[in-house]
Order: sequence, then structure tokens, then C-alpha cells
Amino acid sequence: MNVIIAIVGRPNVGKSTLFNRLTKSRNALVDDRPGITRDRLHASVNYNGVPFILVDTGGFEDIGQDPLLGKVRDQVENAIEEAECVILMVDGREGLMPGDREMADTLRRGQKKTFLAVNKVDGPEHDHLVVDFYGLGMEPLYPISAAHGYGVRVLMQDMVKRIPLTRIERESSDQIRVAILGKPNVGKSSLINRVLRSNRLLVSDLPGTTRDAVDSPFLYRGKEYLLIDTAGLRRKARVRERIEKFSMIKALKSLDRCHVAAVIIDADEGISEQDARIFGYVLDKGKGVVLAVNKWDLIKDDSHKRNSLDNEIDRQLKFISFAPRVNLSALTGERVMKLFEKIDMVHEHFSRRLSTSSVNSAIQKMIEKHPPPRIGRGQLKFFYATQTRTRPPTFVVFVNRPEMIHFSYKRFLINQLRERLRLEYTPIRIKFRKK
Repeated sequence: MNVIIAIVGRPNVGKSTLFNRLTKSRNALVDDRPGITRDRLHASVNYNGVPFILVDTGGFEDIGQDPLLGKVRDQVENAIEEAECVILMVDGREGLMPGDREMADTLRRGQKKTFLAVNKVDGPEHDHLVVDFYGLGMEPLYPISAAHGYGVRVLMQDMVKRIPLTRIERESSDQIRVAILGKPNVGKSSLINRVLRSNRLLVSDLPGTTRDAVDSPFLYRGKEYLLIDTAGLRRKARVRERIEKFSMIKALKSLDRCHVAAVIIDADEGISEQDARIFGYVLDKGKGVVLAVNKWDLIKDDSHKRNSLDNEIDRQLKFISFAPRVNLSALTGERVMKLFEKIDMVHEHFSRRLSTSSVNSAIQKMIEKHPPPRIGRGQLKFFYATQTRTRPPTFVVFVNRPEMIHFSYKRFLINQLRERLRLEYTPIRIKFRKK
């Protein structure tokens, strides 16, 4: 495993800005309010040929009456424990604060190699802002501007020289990326924590605890997975606060990165309009999907609730009837690892490549048995078809008059291809082209 470097510090000192600069992404939410980064964010970084895992953490300080304070503090301490090196960020404009001393003392007790970065020093003419921080007893100090890049190169060059290289390993290209989606408070983070057997993510009964999309690499039965936990997807009309809007956008963008989406629903609450909308987002993106029914322990002994839920799924989620389902409980652990059997099935079908001859044979048999309906005096003719891509399986069918294809016949062809080509667990796309 690669070396882990953690960025720690009080809220709003610029940790996420530095994380984004070093990962060359906007992977962490950046806002001017304390406490925005609640979970630890992981990203793989290669700096001057040296690979490592960079970890962004929540701010280590009281945030008013925020009940998540204790959990944020635990997350920071866990990150420090895991890391080989730590970047302690402080705010040069604010000067030395009690929270900075507390963090420095914590790092000294843990005997971690620490690099003290005095942020918001926008150029050499402001280097005097670092003077107060010599009181922390950590040298050397690095004046930097995470926002503008000043001093960051010097910090990173010194740091990578001290990174032990013994933990470097090859990254696998076979990693299956899984987005964990669902409306707020259905148990997404609890599920991942159960899988990882750690408190990698914050878990609370407060809706919206997870604000960022958080990546968790995971190895199970010789296969590599990347679990992406996302903020709960709310109705757009209810997304009032700016940071919640950012989180929803990032949750939807996490679909672009994943192969399979595991969409979590609450067994006790049943299917809501918002649940159906989330499945619609997944289908629009053309991703593989697994229906994970969480909190199954609450209804498994109630036949009426079970039957009612089955009926709701059949009625409201008919458009993803191809998606496999697993009933589980993140709380008790029941059938949680069964989820990965379903993910593997979906991923295999999602990635399947078929020969042109098998595709044409299947379509020929379909139209012989169920020819397309006539429209006026026109007759639709099929010439040939080919698979143009995977993830999802996408087919181009060449016909004489594409405009004659009714959506109902297109849906029929998709269902037939799914059955005849053994693509039962994946979305399928068909495009018609004129020849």
C-alpha cells in the first residue's frame, strides 16, 4: 500500500484547498464556513514520481454546538494514526490560535513526522506572518498559499524526500468502482463502515452527515473495489443551502466515475418518489445498478410489510426491473457481503463484449418472430447491427428508415437482447442509423 499523508488543522485554514491543488481536482468541497469537510477524503497522488495517498480531514476544533464535533475529532485522530507523514496547516492571517497548539501537542504525542504549513501567505513580502508559529516548536516552517500556489512546491519537494518508499505497490486496473447512492439517512455510510469494519466515514442519525463524495479502496476475495460514499440526494426544491447544492452536484458526478451504483433504500419506509428519481439518474447515466434494501431486520418478520414493499418495488421501480436486489442490514451485518456478489454479476454483464455475428443472429431471430409494425405504406428493413461499446453495452442497428422505430418496439428489442445475449443485469442502449 502507498504511504499515507494526512492534512490536518483547524476548520477553514485551507486544508481542502491544498488537497484540491495537490490532487489537481475539485474533489473536496471548499467553502468559507467552518466544518464543511466532515469525512476524510482520500486521493492517490504522484508528485515528482513519488506516489502516495493524500488524506483531507475535518477541522480539529469545536464548531459551535455541532453534535458531530466528537466524530470529526475522532476522524482526525484516526487519520493521524494511519499516516506516515502529516501536514499541519495553520492560518497565517489569523495568527497562532489555541487550536493550533492543541493539534501540535497531539502530533508530538503521536511522534509523527510533521510539516508545518503556514497558509494564506500570498508571497515573500508576507513571510513575516510565520513568526508567531515558531512558538509551536516545529521546524522548518513553510509559508504557503494553497489558493495561489506560493511555497507549495518547496513544501512538497521537502516532504517527498522523506517519504519511505517501502509501501509503494502497483495500482490495479481491474478495480470495480461502486457509487453508494440513496436519499439522506438510509444508511450509506453505515453500510460502508460495516464492509470496511472501521469508522472510515462519519455515521450519525442526522440527515446529510456525509457532505462529500468519499472514496474507500477495498479488497474482497481477491478483487479490488473502490467504494464511493455520497451525500444523500434530496429533492432539488429542498436543496436550499449552497453547500447542500454542491454536495448534490458532486453526488451526481460520482456516477460519472463509477461502474456500478448500489442504490440504498429504507425497507421500513418503502419506496419514495425520491428513491425512484435516484434510480432514474443512474439509468440516465447508463450505469450498472444494484437495489440494496437496507434495514431489512426491521421488517423481515412482518409478512405484511414485506409484501407491501415487494409490490411497491414492482410498481414504482419497474423501469429497472433488470437490476438485482439484495435485502440486508448494515446494523446487524446480515447479507451485507452478499451485495458484492450482485455487484460482480452486474459488472460482468455491464462490461461484456459480444461478437458481431452473435448480435446479428439475435436480432434476426427477433424480427422474424416479432416483425416491426407497419407505419402507413412504409416497411422497416433491418440490415445489420454491431456492438460499438461496453459499459453499458451499446449497439448500433442499421435500418432503412430510423424514424419508423417506435419507442415501444425499441423497448421490446432491448428486452429481447437482454434475454438472448445474456445481458440480464445491465442497462442496454440501442441506436438506429440510416443505411
